[in-house]
Amino acid sequence: MSVVGIDVGFQSCYIAVARSGGIETIANEYSDRCTPACVSLATKNRIIGNAAKSQIITNFKNTVHGFKKFHGRTFDDPFVQAEKPKLPYSLHKLANGSTGIQVRYLDDDKVFTVEQITGMLLSKLKETSEGALKKPVVDCVISVPSFFTDAERRSVFDASQIAGLNCLRLINDTTAVALAYGIYKQDLPAPEERPRNVVFVDMGHSSFQVSIAAFNKGKLKVLATAFDPYLGGRNLDEVLVDYFCEEFKGKYKLNVRENPRALLRLHQECEKLKKLMSANSSNLPLNIECFMNDIDVSSRMNRGQFEEMSSQYLMRVEAPLRAVLEQSKLSRDDVYAVEIVGGATRIPAIKERISRFFCKDISTTLNADEAVARGCALQCAILSPAFKVREFSITDVVPFPITLRWKSTTEDGVGECEVFSKNHAAPFSKVITFHKKEPFDLEAFYSNSQELPYPDHTIGCFSVQNVSPQPDGDSSKVKVKVRVNIHGIFSVSSASLIEKQKGEVEDMQIDSEPLVQNEGRVEEQAKMQVDQQGQGQGEEQADENSPSNKEGPSVEKQDPAAGGSKPKVKVKSIDLPVVMNSIRQLDTSVLNDFVEYERQMIIQDKLVKEQNDAKNAVEEYVYDLRDKLGGVYEKYITENDSKQLTLMLEETENWLYEDGEDQPKRVYEEKLEALKRLGQPIQDRHREHEDRPRAFEELGKKLQVYMKFLDSFKQKDERFMHLNVEEMGTVEKCVSDSMGWMNSKMNAQSKLSITQDPAVKVADIIAKIQELEDACHPVINRPKPSAEETSEVNEQSSGVHAATQAKEGKGETKGNQQTKEMQMD
Repeated sequence: MSVVGIDVGFQSCYIAVARSGGIETIANEYSDRCTPACVSLATKNRIIGNAAKSQIITNFKNTVHGFKKFHGRTFDDPFVQAEKPKLPYSLHKLANGSTGIQVRYLDDDKVFTVEQITGMLLSKLKETSEGALKKPVVDCVISVPSFFTDAERRSVFDASQIAGLNCLRLINDTTAVALAYGIYKQDLPAPEERPRNVVFVDMGHSSFQVSIAAFNKGKLKVLATAFDPYLGGRNLDEVLVDYFCEEFKGKYKLNVRENPRALLRLHQECEKLKKLMSANSSNLPLNIECFMNDIDVSSRMNRGQFEEMSSQYLMRVEAPLRAVLEQSKLSRDDVYAVEIVGGATRIPAIKERISRFFCKDISTTLNADEAVARGCALQCAILSPAFKVREFSITDVVPFPITLRWKSTTEDGVGECEVFSKNHAAPFSKVITFHKKEPFDLEAFYSNSQELPYPDHTIGCFSVQNVSPQPDGDSSKVKVKVRVNIHGIFSVSSASLIEKQKGEVEDMQIDSEPLVQNEGRVEEQAKMQVDQQGQGQGEEQADENSPSNKEGPSVEKQDPAAGGSKPKVKVKSIDLPVVMNSIRQLDTSVLNDFVEYERQMIIQDKLVKEQNDAKNAVEEYVYDLRDKLGGVYEKYITENDSKQLTLMLEETENWLYEDGEDQPKRVYEEKLEALKRLGQPIQDRHREHEDRPRAFEELGKKLQVYMKFLDSFKQKDERFMHLNVEEMGTVEKCVSDSMGWMNSKMNAQSKLSITQDPAVKVADIIAKIQELEDACHPVINRPKPSAEETSEVNEQSSGVHAATQAKEGKGETKGNQQTKEMQMD
């Protein structure tokens, strides 16, 4: 099983995989390492990625792109309403108030959630990964912008589940870049054991993100992050679009904004022009043929004009840079390097402003487009138990401060506590102790709504249930664990009630936790108890081993003023249910329905692909065979058969574009089989005629070699005298039979025309060569015995000869004696 890192951008996606040799970026079926974030819905199937991008103009109402910005946002969100008029496709308000995307799919109007659309894209990226790696892909790490809120992160996480992926982590874009940089610069010297602070700037299509991270001895710690969610290459494209819309209105009397297709074409051309101006400072042309009403349009633009028109956006570059330094409490002199990634950072004016602010030459160590995906893949390898990588600690930050609110018995009736401050380390857990007699609610929200790029600062409400007073009527101590997990998602992960029990005298155990507290309101006297746990990668383990999650006795701190030892009160921890309310995330039942529907759509896509492949196979065979009938196949078919087959090919071609336009896969397969019954014999005769002479030549060469060997043996060549006479007879017979077989087949073939099926096939000749090899090769290649083996054989032969002579001698003596006896008689 493979693990991958996925960079799901606003405009493009990249996939990277960690292998034993390092990290590499995967190419898709178009041999392109960049997959457009486009999904096109059609009457029979979905088209995703590169093929969908080509549908942006021709099927603009049903081709969805730029949908990443709608994650976790309601339909009434001001940002969504501002984007709505700019989109070629339609948005729809869902029953829960979320933003839906309305398209026509399978000849029916459908409304998909943003999670479903992103799930479709992730399914395509998963398929691309499995095709390139030839292995199943499940575990992954997915990038998200560092400014994504809790709702947006939950939405992306749901999308990964719809696609059948196990997302090990949602990682911030700039953190992924920092991780990729840290591994690339793993031998970076740290003078005087001081960490090196590196600034990472990521300006992509729709956002500008900055973070500063400290590297030291295999540790990566993000110190601060800042961003501008509405500053990216897209804004600069719109500057050009606005300019040319006005110019064409005056020059050609064309109202471009009234024509969605023309507006999309202009956007594409302006993006190309922007990229060209990054490399050229001279005047560059913009030409679009048949732009609107069959009118060709043209204009010109240079870099100086472009920068002047974009000044309002270029001025906003420095604000995040200044903010990240202020938040990290570092100066420009404390910055070791400034690394830039993202497509928009290639714009000279952007690079110039970043370099001027930090008073440093900017660094481009990493691939500007693929750095995020590579960092994701590395993080996935670190988290996966299947990989062994060099230990590398990663600490991220909380982008926005988070506060808890609850009902209180104090005068104002409300208690509040900021549990995570801005740029607080993450992942991180905290345990808060309350004194309550009944169930209570905790409302989580972002503290500073003015800094939040999101209209609703509420995260959700968490109800702690089954709280009851102690047997003596006192308030119960309730420990609540809150955390920001590895995905950057906030939750109340657990709650437990501490129940008092009378016990025996035990040795005193000092609890380091402060015990001066009331029902939960935090004041300077530390009236709320906060235990911090789980910083860094071990956060999950810390959660499981926390005292608040364990039942059984624990010892609380005694009152030092009491003196001596006295009966100790035992306590036990009872887990309490925590119910989430008002969380902007898909319900489990809805999520399961989406997962099943995605599977059905994948099956439908597969069926359509197989149908199209079968149809294309028929079309390709028709064109290929018809072309060759007038060329290489012409002399291998009779004139009458050629006319009949040509007519059949024409009829099939006409059928493909008429009644055969949309037929089941089986029909196309039957058509192809019918064509091959006539075309395959011609193809076979051509192939046999081309390959047969070479096969016979090879057989003849083998026969010559073995015949020469037999002649040498018969002439008692010293090199072959160690061979067995019987085996040599077998070789001679095999050579003779093969020679006769070859001559007979060649004679039979010579009597046939090339329009007839051959008397012998190349496969038969190859089999005869193999048969000859098997019989002769082992014999002729048997090595001559060594001198020792020959001596041993001679000694054995001499022994046998001597024994024979002795036996014969005894017989002769006995015969002589008999002769003498006869003479005496």
